[in-house]
Amino acid sequence: MYRYEIIIYWSLEDKAFVAEVPELYGCMAHGNTYGEALKNAEDAIELWIETAKEFNDNIPEPKGRKLQFA
Repeated sequence: MYRYEIIIYWSLEDKAFVAEVPELYGCMAHGNTYGEALKNAEDAIELWIETAKEFNDNIPEPKGRKLQFA
């Protein structure tokens, strides 16, 4: 399992949930449900990384987030 941030939102234009992986340029997926979009994004991450390895491209480390309390 990879630890990249996945942002999921509903797209009125596409009439689907869209899942974006901001740390991996161009990596995104969609689905009819939130869960389907998440699963498709996880698959897209794996494919993105496999392709990057194949072409000897840089694979960024997941940044993660630190919790900040007010």
